Amino acid sequence: MGKGDKKTKRGKITRGTFGVRRRRKKTKTFVVAKKKATPAKKTTPATKAKTATKAKPKAADKKKTKAAEEKKDADKTES
Repeated sequence: MGKGDKKTKRGKITRGTFGVRRRRKKTKTFVVAKKKATPAKKTTPATKAKTATKAKPKAADKKKTKAAEEKKDADKTES
């Protein structure tokens, strides 16, 4: 009934095993709570008009794309 005994708790601790005399501790399970749906905001006609309009692309973007295309064309002719 000591450290070398397979059936005692002390023997199980020494061997590092589990069984009837030495149960494993169960890990606590938990459920992740879902977030509650937030109520939809009421939109007024004025805010709808603001969100409906799209921003126009800037002229600087066009210059960059043209320069990039010219660079690609130059690379193709060199190859």
